[in-house]
Formats: sequence, structure tokens, C-alpha cells
Amino acid sequence: MKAIGYKENLPIEDSKSLQDVELAMPKATGHDMLVEIKAISVNPADYKVRANMPVEGDDWKVIGWDATGIVKEVGEDVTLFNVGDEVWYAGDFTRQGSYAEYQIVDERIVGKKPQSLSYAEAAALPLTSLTAWEMLFDRLEVAKNDASKSILVIGAAGGVGSILVQLAKKLTKLNIIATASREETTAWLKELGADSVINHRNKLSEEFEKYSLPAPEYVVSLNATEQHVDEIAKLIKPQGKFGFIDDPKSLNVMPFKGKAVSIHIELMFTRSMFQTEDMIEQHHILDKVSELIDNGTIKTTLGENFGTINAENLRKAHAFLETGKAKGKIVLEGF
Repeated sequence: MKAIGYKENLPIEDSKSLQDVELAMPKATGHDMLVEIKAISVNPADYKVRANMPVEGDDWKVIGWDATGIVKEVGEDVTLFNVGDEVWYAGDFTRQGSYAEYQIVDERIVGKKPQSLSYAEAAALPLTSLTAWEMLFDRLEVAKNDASKSILVIGAAGGVGSILVQLAKKLTKLNIIATASREETTAWLKELGADSVINHRNKLSEEFEKYSLPAPEYVVSLNATEQHVDEIAKLIKPQGKFGFIDDPKSLNVMPFKGKAVSIHIELMFTRSMFQTEDMIEQHHILDKVSELIDNGTIKTTLGENFGTINAENLRKAHAFLETGKAKGKIVLEGF
């Protein structure tokens, strides 16, 4: 089967950073399914792993954690899906990824693809939807009917923020304060449902004062957490909840002690990496998001389609993501 992989951690400008390769067809056993990949999307996790995770032995490392496709084969323990089903998922950090014609994935982290979306439109959503849902409802435990509270979403115009703002708007009664720094991303967030959009290039506390915004009970930082942590500690309401998803080199939590703020880290791969008892929750979340898409409650966050799934186009996608200027998600489809 065709795949795109790497053997060395190289800058994306190097043609060997991602290469077109031929690999053996995998076999589905147990709870695994073999899925024929129709479309994928790229995430910051992709370029971080490509640049930093060494390959053991002489095998090709295939990355990619967002996919839509068709079930071609099921293991003997599979009960949730049948051959021919259209599915979507965000995969497992410990296994070969979605930059391939076929992929093995555990049924318990797979959902039914939204019927109203194309494969490409749907591929933009699994990883970000799981991350946003788990952050809001599993980590921060946001109450869906509490209309008295506010949430600040820092770096909200990217993939996770674009879906988190929608979920918060449609499934909760929170006052949503989002951050962006450009006219087009500000307009995008207002379209998605943000009640206020402020500029994270300025001091957040000054932006809050400028627009007379209430202290947020919840703060979600999606990037540049190190740069904003002091301002977050200053702004957040006493006994509030602060969650982040990025990888700060260090994080001083002591400024939060006086306010008894709880701190939460979200990693969507945790359930599959550790085969947690509630691993099947990702199946349920993806099915719920699929229903929300099909009934028109939320919409795809597809930003740009970079064309056919191959090494050249994936290198272009990684390079663009690394600029930090992406709005929504980058997808690729077909081989």
C-alpha cells in the first residue's frame, strides 16, 4: 500500500522529511478494523512528532491522526461496525498513522462519519472535536445550563478553538471570550459564535479592561501558554479552572495558588495510549459530534484543501502549519 513516512527527524524543507513509500498491508484482529483512507487532516501534533520523535530500528514512521474512510475488514471482537461502514477517527499515538492508503484502528476510538459531509469536510474534525469536547466536559466539567459564567479561549481561531467555540456556543450557555490577532480570524470566530473577540498580541488584562469584560471562571489556552500564564492568573476568577493543550517548556503554577485555581491538561491520545477503562467514550463523543453536524448544530472547520495525499503536499501542509497562520483545518484527500 502507498504511505508517507520518515526515518529521520528533519526540517520540513528537506525532501526526506516526509517520503512516499510502499508498505505491507496490515491485518485486522481483535477490536481492530482495517480502514481504507479517503481523506486526512494535519495537526500541530503531526509536525511536532515528525521533527522530534526518533524512529526505532529501520522501519518507516507513518504519522497522521485524523482520517475518514471505509471499513474494509474487521477483527473477530469488533461489534460496533461492519465492513462497508463510513467512519471517522483521530487514531492512536502509539500506532502507525493515517498518512497511508489503509490503517488499522481500534473500533472503540472510531465514530460514524457525518452523512452530510464529504470525506474531506469530515476529516477536519475528529482530533479537534475530541480535544475540545474532553477539555470542556471531561477536564473543566463545564455545566451545560449555567448562564452566569464566562470562558476565555486563547488562540481560538485554530483547529481546536474553531470547534471548541462552536461546542461552547451550542451546548452551553457560557459567555464566550475568544482571542485572535488578525481581521480574518476575528471575523471567523464571531461567525462561529464568540460573544467577544480580543487581541492576544496585547496584554489580556488590558483587553478585558478596555472592553469591560467579566472575569472568566474558565480559561482554555490552546497555544503560547507560557506567554500568557501571568495574565491568565491575573484574570481568572477565584476558584476558577484553567486548562491547556500545548507544550510549554515550563509552567509556574504558584501564581494560581492564592485563587485556588485548578489546572487541567488535555491530551486526546491518553485514553487510547493507556487503554483506559473508558476508552470507548471517544466512540460515543465522535457519534455525538456526528449527530450535531448532521442536524446542523455545528459545522466543519475545514480551512484549506491541499489536494492529493502525497509527500509533496504533506510537506507543504506541515510548512504552512508551522507558520502558525492557519485558520481552521488543512485537509488532503485521495491517493
